[in-house]
Amino acid sequence: MEVELAGQTARIAGAESAILEAVVAALRANGAIVTRDLAPASGSPRQGEDEAGGGEVLGESIAAPDILILAHPLAPDAAHRPEALVAEAERIASAMVSRGSGRIVHLVSAAGLVPMRRHPAWSAAAASVIAAVRALAMTAAPAVRVNAVAVGRIEAEDEGGADPAASGDAAMLSHVPLGRAGAPADIAHAVLFLVDPLNSYTTGQTLAVDGGWTTGYGRNF
Repeated sequence: MEVELAGQTARIAGAESAILEAVVAALRANGAIVTRDLAPASGSPRQGEDEAGGGEVLGESIAAPDILILAHPLAPDAAHRPEALVAEAERIASAMVSRGSGRIVHLVSAAGLVPMRRHPAWSAAAASVIAAVRALAMTAAPAVRVNAVAVGRIEAEDEGGADPAASGDAAMLSHVPLGRAGAPADIAHAVLFLVDPLNSYTTGQTLAVDGGWTTGYGRNF
């Protein structure tokens, strides 16, 4: 998928995974200058290096990038607290509003849309991120567009990239109408759609990329 991001700065913060690597690669392939937060979970992010080349620290562009991607853990973790990344979104949104433009995208588990009975605390944490997306979309409008991608079962080379909702279970896939897991590129394409400058009328939304899992297809409860 191709979008025009030449010269735009994109800041990445949060949990590392094969999915996030695919997002970073897609942003860079479309011309974005990508930086990584060196302390994504601390609540006090530090400046990262320019991954588009040269290792140059981007200074002020880090404080108010054109694009902010926040990656929440995509595997069940009852201890996860999303407050740090949510607060970071609010801080960066304020700088974006002052500048007059910006895009923020959270990557969160689809369990935030349909809770998992065995992981109630983690599902609630994911749901709180989705609520925060809607709230920030209101307060940061009209300058900033704030959205989320709800990640379903994704096949990845490392376990960290696979979504929880299944951990590779055939049982999980039996509830996916499309009958298969997705790929990291599917999430990357969804992110590109949300940050595409031509997509100017989408905010406060959570785009489920889950093969239909959140429709409740064939679920016994």
